[in-house]
Amino acid sequence: MTLTTPPLAAKIPSSTTHHGTTVTDDYAWLRDPGYPEVTDKAVLDHLKAENAWFEARMASQQGRIDALFKEMRARIKEADKSVPQKDGDYLYWIEFEEGAEYKKWWRRPVSGGADQLILDEVALAQGHEYFRLGALSVSANGRLLAYAIDDNGSERFTARIKDLATGELLPDEIPGTLSSLVWVAGDKGLVYSLANEQWRTDNARLHWLGQPLDTDIELYHEDDEGFRVGSSLSANEEWLIIGSSDHETSEVRLVPVADPLARPILVRPRQTGVEYDVDLRGDTLFIHANDTHENFRLATAPLADPGNWTTLIAGSDAFYLTGFDLFRDFYVIEGRRAGLDQIEVRYYDDPARVEPIVFPEASYSAGLGDNPEWAVDTLRLSYESMVSPASVLDYSVAARTLTTLKVQEIPSGYDASLYVTERLEIPARDGTAIPVSVVMRRDRVGAGPLHLYGYGAYGIAIEPGFSTTRLSLVDRGFAYAIAHIRGGDDLGRAWYKAGKLERRTNTFTDFVDVANGLIARGLTQAGRISISGGSAGGELMGAVINSDPGLWGAVVAHVPFVDVLATMLDPTLPLTPGEWPEWGNPIEDKAAFELIRSYSPYDQVRAQDYPPLLVTAGLNDPRVTYWEPAKWVAKLREMKTDRNELLLKTNMGAGHGGKSGRFESLKETAEEFAFILWQLGVEE
Repeated sequence: MTLTTPPLAAKIPSSTTHHGTTVTDDYAWLRDPGYPEVTDKAVLDHLKAENAWFEARMASQQGRIDALFKEMRARIKEADKSVPQKDGDYLYWIEFEEGAEYKKWWRRPVSGGADQLILDEVALAQGHEYFRLGALSVSANGRLLAYAIDDNGSERFTARIKDLATGELLPDEIPGTLSSLVWVAGDKGLVYSLANEQWRTDNARLHWLGQPLDTDIELYHEDDEGFRVGSSLSANEEWLIIGSSDHETSEVRLVPVADPLARPILVRPRQTGVEYDVDLRGDTLFIHANDTHENFRLATAPLADPGNWTTLIAGSDAFYLTGFDLFRDFYVIEGRRAGLDQIEVRYYDDPARVEPIVFPEASYSAGLGDNPEWAVDTLRLSYESMVSPASVLDYSVAARTLTTLKVQEIPSGYDASLYVTERLEIPARDGTAIPVSVVMRRDRVGAGPLHLYGYGAYGIAIEPGFSTTRLSLVDRGFAYAIAHIRGGDDLGRAWYKAGKLERRTNTFTDFVDVANGLIARGLTQAGRISISGGSAGGELMGAVINSDPGLWGAVVAHVPFVDVLATMLDPTLPLTPGEWPEWGNPIEDKAAFELIRSYSPYDQVRAQDYPPLLVTAGLNDPRVTYWEPAKWVAKLREMKTDRNELLLKTNMGAGHGGKSGRFESLKETAEEFAFILWQLGVEE
């Protein structure tokens, strides 16, 4: 049977009243009351009908999808392995075999001996529609491997322990984890966090190997429902670091690894708006904190008086200090200057000695890679740019030289000289200069199609990195641009703050202004721009198609956070209490209620023409629940006045990240690009 009309969701009136304002929602019924179990027949039937409509409308593009997938896959080296890295008595690496969706984890003794397969993701994923490896941790003595897996996309992981000497699984099994796995007490104990009913980690727990789960000990419990708890090891592996935080405030406790039941040392009590993280060397704490400057400082304190902080590196308007790593003989700081990644080696005995690591390109993404050992003389780094494939480098600290160990291989071929990248500055409507990273072919001329990507939330910077899939657009005449809009921290903490709470709409207007600026520079035209974003970037997509629908020729919104008001009004949802510092609390604050309602994409859908739109969702997604995109599409179908494509694809066996596996996820990218090329009328 050929489908000729899209599914129309039933309208069942529902309303709530807040601050004297009544909000109506005809599609609230799409939220299954039994969530996270989704069993309501009407809900499932509607999602399946939308999927059938997606399949029917995309059928004409199947040849293009197949061709895109084939070329994308041809750029991936199927049989590939990482550069081995030493950790204790072993060298560790991962390998992909030809055709495999998932990787295998290997090691071999430094002293010589046979390679040992320590974890086989391919085997673990067998028979599952979805698979994701979460935490993975080898015990200090190298004998035991703790790991956690999710086989449905719900992000509730089950932790297991494997004896690497025998290959056997220990009887210990911990379901419902959402955390790292940290070995303590001479490898006799494992510290983890459970996700509670609201998918929040409000605890740090200790499991003694071989003991029943109901005897596990809660080392720390967080009473603030907006805070999450996480645990890690200090660089010298002598301390367990238990951190608790929301989006703007943090608090850290220290526990000796050798005695995890010792009374925790509170570094400094939480203070609203102050974020800090900690590591230790000997009896000295190093603290990365934003208490004196929003771009963070690095301070030290004696272990005996951990709240007494002395500045080591002062905060700066020019340098955004994003983090630090301690090693035995030196330490490393990372940050950004004018939005560009910086890495510096510094010395404990000479604070004035600063050795920046210099990279060759004007625009790039670089950072510390995997450096597990305390006493090292070489640092493992990662490096890429919009035209340079990902590279693994070693930096000799003494010689101050970089050695390239591996460059991402592209089997079907890649000639960097065919492409050009530049970093533009485009003024926003309030005069603020917005950085934009652009890549295109050197032979591209005129105002052709352009793809614009944005995120702009949570202080997450979008790096100008390399993408093999992106080439499928660029080689078809597209310019590909990343708008480094406010709400991310690309230019520092002030950049983040300028796109949150009462200034949230800067994120949306920045994106629109960048698009108009790219048109003004002759790179494209209105209606020839495709755009995409996911999660909070999907909120961005929803906002800009409401405000400026005529600019966009095709829009892809992945797991979009579009029902902002209803979600922020519901404290029972997994993320909501922790999100209030980001968006505002509309339950208690009328001004926040009014502001969120004024931009929430679902609430602002109106009777107007909308651009072609492809929306994705995950039935098991705990971050952006499936009903947000489903309700949004239903309301758009009702309200929009055009005949443009509107498609919703719900992954019925996956979560926030879409399908798992390197090729299955590639198929979804091929679908996205086929939709864009189709809607923009780009011929092969």
